[in-house]
Amino acid sequence: MSKLDIFIFIAYLLGIVLFGLSFYRKNKTSSSFTLGNKSLPSWVISLSIFATFVSSISYLALPGQAYLTNWNAFAFSLSIPFASFMAVKFFVPLYRSVNSPSAYTYLEQRFGPWAKTYVSVMYLLTQLMRAGTILFLLGILLHTLLNWNISTIIIVTGFSVMIYSLLGGIQAVVWTDAIQAIILIAGAVITVITIMVKMPEGPSQIFEIAAQNDKFSLGSFGLSLKNSTFWVVLIYGIFINLQNYGIDQNYIQRYMTSGSDKEAKNSALFGGLLYVPVSALFFFIGTALFAYYKASPGLLPDGIQADKVFPHFIVNQLPVGLTGFLIASVFAAGMSTISTSINSSATVILTDFFKLSGTDPKNNKRSMRILYMASFIFSVLGIGVAVAMINVQSALDAWWKLASIFSGGMLGLFLLGYISKRVTNVSAIAGVIAGVIMIAWMSLSPLVFPGTPFEKFTNHLHSYLSIVLGTIVIFITGFLFTFLKLSSKK
Repeated sequence: MSKLDIFIFIAYLLGIVLFGLSFYRKNKTSSSFTLGNKSLPSWVISLSIFATFVSSISYLALPGQAYLTNWNAFAFSLSIPFASFMAVKFFVPLYRSVNSPSAYTYLEQRFGPWAKTYVSVMYLLTQLMRAGTILFLLGILLHTLLNWNISTIIIVTGFSVMIYSLLGGIQAVVWTDAIQAIILIAGAVITVITIMVKMPEGPSQIFEIAAQNDKFSLGSFGLSLKNSTFWVVLIYGIFINLQNYGIDQNYIQRYMTSGSDKEAKNSALFGGLLYVPVSALFFFIGTALFAYYKASPGLLPDGIQADKVFPHFIVNQLPVGLTGFLIASVFAAGMSTISTSINSSATVILTDFFKLSGTDPKNNKRSMRILYMASFIFSVLGIGVAVAMINVQSALDAWWKLASIFSGGMLGLFLLGYISKRVTNVSAIAGVIAGVIMIAWMSLSPLVFPGTPFEKFTNHLHSYLSIVLGTIVIFITGFLFTFLKLSSKK
């Protein structure tokens, strides 16, 4: 990278931190820290919800996936309109009526403290690993491009995000999300235009080469459940996005920052729908890169991994100045996700684990201390996770398997309580246990059972179906226990 590119990148990093800090004076109460006093514009919240969908993982992984294979993963994006509609119709009105900064107050009201504690702890662990993973990936990116010390990159980036998240609260997070969403979209558009201009025979050559290699395929439309067919990815997307919109603190907290129900619904709808065309843009970048390097052989190092093709293009093919901007856009996606995790986790810790009256001034001071301390501790732990991954990368896959086991029960528990008012505590606990066992079997049996007497019991279904079948099992078990209990009383 040139000195100009490095300057642009560092200037962006400093600028976004200073902008976030400008909200400090507006952030003196726990309500302003967690809900922004419900005064944030709906268009800003929409962009923040969109930015919550996108991370540096998807910014690099989606082009890499399209470069390597096709548009099969785009079926996930096609599930979002359904989830957005469900949010507008059911989830936003529900959480606005509960009127709590935490998504999990509803589950406490429905099933008691155990349900709130279960989902809160699972959420915090998942967010901690998510923030650590993204910090690690950002560190790897800059280390590869600039050969800077990876631990230093992680620590500086982590504390930079922590400073404005901690001092600026949800207002800083949402406004910086909006800015970073605009930057990352602009970066994607610039990339597409650049590739089109660089094609030896013009933009049409992209479509010719892509069509010849079936790069626009959405995957098989067969009914196999063992492969990532269009239907498997679509169904997986529906369940994951229902979990996002229905139970994820990152999204629910944004519903609550709007001044009215109408604004909250608009933000949920447009924030989700915006991801569909933007993700298509990311996939097109991967397809265009495939065509570009196919038409210009010899420009790629031999054996380069698909996920590294986009960064290689950014550094080697973009004009000076644009490289720094594109790297900043990748960082924008990552920083947005991390700041969201910090603020939402601090909100969950305060709301779900400390019972403080909002009318007492002393309690407000104590609440702010808890929020600051929770933000700080979460950030430090996230940085620690990221640094640990440098030498213990093999632990990453194992953790995500375990995270899917526990977080997979969250959606089923929520839907079980929301759809049926007859489901009791005992039925809900039985449902969650059965669902977690199902997800554990689907996730871990391919790793543990081969070569043992239990090999014939290995799950051969696609891993995407873990949350689908786990949620269904929670439903069936919960309703079955409720039915048996009602029948025994007759």
